[in-house]
Amino acid sequence: MTAKNRNRRSRTGVVGLIAAGSLLATSCGGGDAAGDAGVDAGERDLAAMADFGAGDSFVATEPLELSVLYRNNPDHGLDDEWMFFEHLEENHNVSLSIVDAPLSDFEQRRSLVIGAGDMPDFVPVTYPGQEVPYISGGALLPVSDYLDHMPNFTEKLDAWDLREDYEALYQEDGNAYILPGLLEDPFQHFSLVVRGDIWDEMGFEEPETWEEFADQLREVKEEYPDSVPYSDRWELQSTLNFASANFNTVAGWGYGDGIYFDHEAEEFIYAGASDEYRELLEFFAGLLEEGLMDSETLTQDDRMAEQKFSSGSSLAIAGNDESTQIYTRGFDELGTEGAEARLIPIPGGEDGDFVHSGARFDSGLAISSSIAEDDDFLAKLQFIDWLYYSDEGLEYATWGVEGETYTLNADGERELDSNIDLNSLNPEAEEHLVRDYGFSNQPFLHAVGSTTELVHSTFRPHVVEWQEKMHDKEELPVTPPYPFTDLELEQAGLLQTTLTDHVQTASSQFILGQRSFEDWDAYLAELENLNMQQLVDLANEAYERAQ
Repeated sequence: MTAKNRNRRSRTGVVGLIAAGSLLATSCGGGDAAGDAGVDAGERDLAAMADFGAGDSFVATEPLELSVLYRNNPDHGLDDEWMFFEHLEENHNVSLSIVDAPLSDFEQRRSLVIGAGDMPDFVPVTYPGQEVPYISGGALLPVSDYLDHMPNFTEKLDAWDLREDYEALYQEDGNAYILPGLLEDPFQHFSLVVRGDIWDEMGFEEPETWEEFADQLREVKEEYPDSVPYSDRWELQSTLNFASANFNTVAGWGYGDGIYFDHEAEEFIYAGASDEYRELLEFFAGLLEEGLMDSETLTQDDRMAEQKFSSGSSLAIAGNDESTQIYTRGFDELGTEGAEARLIPIPGGEDGDFVHSGARFDSGLAISSSIAEDDDFLAKLQFIDWLYYSDEGLEYATWGVEGETYTLNADGERELDSNIDLNSLNPEAEEHLVRDYGFSNQPFLHAVGSTTELVHSTFRPHVVEWQEKMHDKEELPVTPPYPFTDLELEQAGLLQTTLTDHVQTASSQFILGQRSFEDWDAYLAELENLNMQQLVDLANEAYERAQ
């Protein structure tokens, strides 16, 4: 193996969950309890259980109410008469006060309520990194100070070897302000979707590398000249994200702030200026130049991409399990007999078969610092720990109530009531587990965060098979923490916004052929003029300080 290839294998990307906007330091309202080491949850134990431990069923000793910012997905809405709420109150003595936030502007609403000092007790559907803008204002609870009161969370951190991953979320002040969803095994959401019937007809196996995928597209183009082999959606941003691990860089949705750690050199670099990032762009530019990828991929809306795939105008696209159901409905509407939307494993690279680190963290939650002053502070921590991290709470939030929404068969497997659907397990059912009962609802369940068995239990067999294949891939090493001070956050936020905008624009130009790769050195000079090195220096200084 060459020195270059050894270096490629030794690097890792910034966790894709850290949004680019997370570095913008803002002063937000909130209580002043954050960081108050004198607050003892055990002294504020109204409604708390005396000896609450991992695996215990939480039942408040007095009526307990928590307020929550609810991300309202119009696909299923909100119904205060859902069984989910009813059984929480009847069996656990807990009621939830809902602060409604439409999905379309959830992040803006979250910023507004926190900035105005009106943050509910906790805010779910918050990914690691999204808590950063609210820390300096004291709005968020330094939850790492209270992990001894969250036995289910800490048990899973240890049992699933996630301590190091969680420590990467600690900030410059030595505290963590978020509880991520925890996964026993990595869970991948997106990959390539191909016309499985045509791949079988052509005698193709699942491509092991991106180059093999390109070779398959070339054969498809020859056999089906009236179709474009590959027309992607999400402006290619999802594909660039999951492909980038095997080009040893970060891109697309996972680009974040562009800061990328070289483990061999033990320093941060800027991803958008690396040779590996250029190789990634060159690969997709080559697909387009050969006519293997649709020239509209970076500009078309998702609906257009879906229609092309369902109509047979294209034969490969990005997607996830939900997408394959949409594509299949399109086949049915158009009467395309025998067409199959097949989710395939993410292809590997020339140096191995990798996925980015961070795939065992899911959307999490942030807790308001103000609850540290509540007499029922401890009970609130215990309830959150039970619902989002205990096996019992996770099963309840996912499947509902045994005997009412599901049953256990002779093999101990859960089976939905035949009149209830979820993920097309019972596609002809009249009712839906989320819309009609409130279970498997992301605000009350960290998306898919849980044991592998429970995660797989809600998916169709072919999706489980795909996930199991993805488990064979090697996770890149965790990016070490580089927590910024408030001043550094402000500086880095300004720098990375300008740099990221320039990288994204130039990346599209390179892929579309609007800019030649012979112009790469000029592009690097543009990044230098936008103070790229200053951003990298800030990250490396923070990293050294954290060590």
